[in-house]
Amino acid sequence: MSTQAANPLATEFELELDKPLTAYWIAILRVLTGWWFFHSGVTKLIEDGLAYSYGPAYMQQMTGTALGPIPVWMGNNLAWLIAPGVPLFETLIGLALMAGLLTRLASVGGVFFMTLFWIGNAEFGHGVVNSDLMGLLLFVTVLVLGAGRYYGLDAIVEKMQFVKQNPKLRYILG
Repeated sequence: MSTQAANPLATEFELELDKPLTAYWIAILRVLTGWWFFHSGVTKLIEDGLAYSYGPAYMQQMTGTALGPIPVWMGNNLAWLIAPGVPLFETLIGLALMAGLLTRLASVGGVFFMTLFWIGNAEFGHGVVNSDLMGLLLFVTVLVLGAGRYYGLDAIVEKMQFVKQNPKLRYILG
């Protein structure tokens, strides 16, 4: 039985991201997330080149989703951009995350893709919490933590004079 009257949960909670184990884990999470997207993009490039026709077809079938007619319109009218864009952007997002360069910008791209994938699975056959949502959460985590600063090239780029003179660039780095 505790004799302590104070609530231990009422004290301030602080997550220290400067510890070595945390830094390693954030870097590993970034690299694995990057590899996942890089592999997906390169596989599409090898199989279909820049003519990945499943992307527009997938969007054309997104009727009845929370996004309404927007993805259907995109699939019908932007197929010229989506077919080469999906494998190319997946590959570039993956490369950027693995290298830790422009990490936040790449993560925003990953969030965009994973949001479309998650909402596109409107039937939610495996529930609302599914692998698409987990991928979305991985990208958000990498974005929020500025994971490129942990053993990534963003840590080097941020020390450059150009970035120091333009500190708003740090919003796309990290």
